[in-house]
Amino acid sequence: MSNLRTPLYQWHVDHKARMVPFGGWDMPVQYAGVVAEHKAVRTAAGLFDISHMARVSVGGPDALAFLESVFTNSVATMKDDQVRYGLVCNAGGGILDDVLVYRWPYGYSVVVNASNRGKILAWFETQRVGKNVEIVDQTDRTAMVAVQGPRSVELVAGLFDADVSKLKYYYATPTLYCRQPCVVSRTGYTGEDGFEVIVENAYAVSLWTELVSRGAVPCGLGARDTLRLEAAMPLYGHELSEETNPIQAGLGWAVKLDKGEFIGRSALAAADATKPVRVGLEIEGKRAAREGSPLLDADGAAAGTITSGSFCPWLDKSLAMAYVRPDLASVGTPLDADVRGSVLNATVVPLPFYKRAKA
Repeated sequence: MSNLRTPLYQWHVDHKARMVPFGGWDMPVQYAGVVAEHKAVRTAAGLFDISHMARVSVGGPDALAFLESVFTNSVATMKDDQVRYGLVCNAGGGILDDVLVYRWPYGYSVVVNASNRGKILAWFETQRVGKNVEIVDQTDRTAMVAVQGPRSVELVAGLFDADVSKLKYYYATPTLYCRQPCVVSRTGYTGEDGFEVIVENAYAVSLWTELVSRGAVPCGLGARDTLRLEAAMPLYGHELSEETNPIQAGLGWAVKLDKGEFIGRSALAAADATKPVRVGLEIEGKRAAREGSPLLDADGAAAGTITSGSFCPWLDKSLAMAYVRPDLASVGTPLDADVRGSVLNATVVPLPFYKRAKA
């Protein structure tokens, strides 16, 4: 089966992006190169095609009750136009996906990871039985782009009917682009300030090229990955899976056990404190400690496994996230990473690795 293509696919190809399959889509992994793109986001502004992320609308009289039942965080306490991060878990507390929920005066939207689109839509269908809920997958008729970095506010000035510079972090607004409905949110996955924009497919190339002409640097999945690693943002299929729960992943803040019943609640309330937990590692030298590399403690015993690792261009360090035994999770703990037979010295360090300076 061939991969899906975003409305910006031809633009990427025409501008010599290196394309790769990702989550069932053909996506750009880099243009000028990961390091240049990464640094552009940290110093100015980068532009990402994130149309592969699934966009699902949830409406109807029971929409709130439905979302509260499938989402670990609280939906009822959200204000209109607020965006909230949380998890969708199975009955055992395993993570099916990490998602963003948007609350509108007229209903809700959920943004889902590309690779989990089919799984989550099927899960929602199962869980909506007996509830008056309308679930519509909007992914194929819309595009989504992210402009990220310290210049992002300047670059979007005047593009939309609403003054989006007034949006608070993790808030969104329905507005107009070229007199057409769109949604702009102050969200992102890079550790920087910025915006994510949902537009109709027909306006994707126009919005993208306008942002590029204003100075946004096109970026691919490679820089997206190194940026989110520096910001210690977990990635589904790496730090998050059905074999891990939100407590282990350090996402207990997005689990509201006191909000009432939801799928996975009882398992999370009794979460096993002996399971491996997510930590940050600084690796000696410049070699990357790749996903799947085993970790050993000072006695040479199994300590855990690296889930993401890369040389990070902005911090100029080799960094990784890993799951380790809880007794080895304290900052300063020395570990050895076995990377294809070579032993690299690693030290547990605080997360996130990178935090932007607040304006």
